[in-house]
This record gives sequence, C-alpha cells and structure tokens, in this order.
Amino acid sequence: MSLKVGIDFGTSNSGVAIYDGQRVRVLPVDPKNVLPEVIKTVLYITKDYRAHLGQEAVETYYRDNVNRQRRYVKQWAGEIEYRGADMFYVRDIFVYVDELKPGRLLQYLKTALRKDNYKGTQIFERYYSVGDLAQTYLSLLKKRAEDVLGETIEAVTLGRPVKFSESPEQDHKAQETLRQAAHEAGFKEVDFELEPIAAALYYEQSVSQPQNVVIFDFGGGTLDIAVMRLGDDKNRKVYASGGVDIAGSDFDRAIIEKRMLSHFGFGKVKHHPEIMQMIDAVPDWMALPEMGTPINKNILDKAIQAKVAPVRLKALEHLIYNDLAFTFYNRIEAGKIALSNEGATIISLEDKDIALWELYTRSQFESDIQHYLVDVEKVLLDTIEKSGLEIRQIDAVVKTGGSSNIPLFTGMLARLFGAEKVKESNAFSSVVAGLAIKAHATSVVE
Repeated sequence: MSLKVGIDFGTSNSGVAIYDGQRVRVLPVDPKNVLPEVIKTVLYITKDYRAHLGQEAVETYYRDNVNRQRRYVKQWAGEIEYRGADMFYVRDIFVYVDELKPGRLLQYLKTALRKDNYKGTQIFERYYSVGDLAQTYLSLLKKRAEDVLGETIEAVTLGRPVKFSESPEQDHKAQETLRQAAHEAGFKEVDFELEPIAAALYYEQSVSQPQNVVIFDFGGGTLDIAVMRLGDDKNRKVYASGGVDIAGSDFDRAIIEKRMLSHFGFGKVKHHPEIMQMIDAVPDWMALPEMGTPINKNILDKAIQAKVAPVRLKALEHLIYNDLAFTFYNRIEAGKIALSNEGATIISLEDKDIALWELYTRSQFESDIQHYLVDVEKVLLDTIEKSGLEIRQIDAVVKTGGSSNIPLFTGMLARLFGAEKVKESNAFSSVVAGLAIKAHATSVVE
C-alpha cells in the first residue's frame, strides 16, 4: 500500500498531513516559518530557474530584490503584420527588459486556477502556464513532506473549493488542471475532497453524538459552506454545499482601494491617465509589477519634477521600482489580522522615499467590507435552505480559515444561530487534517 497524504493547496497558505487511523499528524514542511506546519503558497523562481517556496521564497526574494539596481535593455519581442487595402508590411516589436532582475515572486497561485482570462506568465525565457506553476509548487511541497516522513509519497487527496468558478466548464477545467499538475509533480494517484467537508471530517473526531453542522470555511480565496449530518460515520450525510468567490484577498484589496491609494497620489493627480493607471494598479498583485517600465519611470520623474504631488508620486515610484509591493501587501494583511483582536491598528511602510502611516480602526474596516457581509449572509442562508433544514435544526456552526475570525462575520453567525452554537476549529490545519482522514479512508478501500 502506497503512502497517501492530504494536501491543502490554499490561496494564502498550504499544508500536508497524514493520518494513521488513530492520530492526524500535520507535517512541519516549513521549518523557517513561525508555524512550521503552515507554509505560504508563494513561489520564487530565479533567473537560472531554481524554485523556492514558502518562507524560503520570501527570504530569498527580499535578499535579492529590495532596493536593487536595475538596467533596462531593448529586446526584440516579435512582429506585427499590418494589412489594409493594397498595403502590407511587417513591423518589429521591442520591449525593455530589466537584465539585472534576479527572479520573480509569485503568490495567489490557486486564485490563478479560477481566472479564465489568466493563462500563465512569462518568467525570463520560459512561459509558465497556470498548471506549470501549480506543478512546480506541488513538486517542491511533495519533496518537503517526503523529507519529513523519510518515505516516498505516491498518492494524495487534494482539497478544492466548492466552486472554482460559477461556470461549470471553468470549474471542471480548474480541477483537471490541478489534477494534471499533481500527477506531473509525482503523485501517481490523485483524488479530491471539498474543503468544507474535509474540515467537517476533522471536527467529527470531537463529536460524541450525531449533529446537524454547518461548516463555515472562510479563507484567503473563497468562502465554502457545507451543511452536514455528523457523528455517525455510517449515516454521515452532506445535505448541501455552497460557496462564493469572496475572502481575505478581497478584504486586503478593499483596504488598499479605500484607505491607501491617497498615499500614492489618488485624488491629487489629474489629467495624467498614465499615472492614474499606475495608481489603479497598486491593489492588484498581478498588474503592479508590470508597471515597472522605463517609460513609466520617465513619466513619474517628469511629473515629480513638475511638482505634481511630488511626495506621493515619489512614494508610488519607490513602491514600484524598489520591489516593495510584497512588503506592502503583507503590511495590509497584518493590519487586517490585527483588527480581529484589536479596535485599531497602524499600517505603516517606511523606506528611502516612502513614509506611509495610517491609523486604521475596526469600525473603518467593517465599513469598508460591509457590502461583502450581505453576499456572505445570502450564500449561507441559501445553502441552509437548499439543505432542507431550518436554522433552529442546526446544532453547531464550525468556523475555520483565517477570515472566519473577522468579528463582523463571527457576529453574523452569532446573530443567526446563537453565540453558543458557534464553534472555532483550527484556522490553519482543520482542512488539511480532514484531507488526511479522507486520504486514509480511501487508501484503505483501495
């Protein structure tokens, strides 16, 4: 019988676990992290195509990139044909490339699976499809887990959201892309389990009698819900499941859009569409790095010299051209997390030409994401209605995932079900633990 593990390939964090029929063991696959059992879903690929993941990727990125030198060279990128009437000619296309760029940092790899319009990215001379990026990450994660276990892993149960996409075709495509990536990473057998159901399997270990349970799995990329009958494995039942493409990364973006853009010239810069395009890219982790071109730097330098919001545009230039975007996003996320326990926090970022300081309160945060609460409550109530149960028949609501700790949503659950029914599972390991339980059950059957 081959060794089979559960893998939670998450939007922000991932994990690997194994179950022996008695005890779940979440593997310490990232010894450099504060919580070694949790590994960031981050890849850093160097110019010589060495790949790093987790905290190692972050540290290597910081060491190689922040405040580094740049040197742009003109590079041929292809040809464009022009046809019209009796005219036909071919024009060469050139782009400016930073030849000193040491590597590329990539995050939100799972989110890329859900985007039909995102096919992949060019990293130096190679093109990486969405599947290639997932395969690279999973192969490195598999190697980390094998090093911990001292054995070869040949089979995996992978978690997946209830919906990768509202489109059934895109949803199926995303799962099959992930399946193929796992096979190419070295897993001979690959199956899937919905993430909220995996969390339910873990919670069931603590249940002494049958219950009707709502699993509220609210992570970095999606909200996933399952309504289940638990506590009797012979009569376990999934009444309904649902999900929506709302989660932690959306809240980070809302904070930036509503509170941070003024630090980079929003509201101060007018009649400069090229600069507004750069400001609009600040909340977008995929778009912002693409703004770092020689043309844009020249535009910013001229505006700064012309005294157009010089302090703010200097901060924008520094954010883009000194590779501080990842640090900036981490500060935003850290501020959001702090507001789960505090009434206010400071979001700051200081470097040579940037001095960002913002007092941010929980009240402001709740105002900024209030519109998401309406959508979250709707999908929750719709899923319960689909289950055929009434709210009063729910015995427990189990919340897991980092975003489930946001007081605005915890308060919603308490209002709907009663605070005494709201249970907290391990935010970072309940899903992967449940996937390990499912992996063990299917490996025994096989």
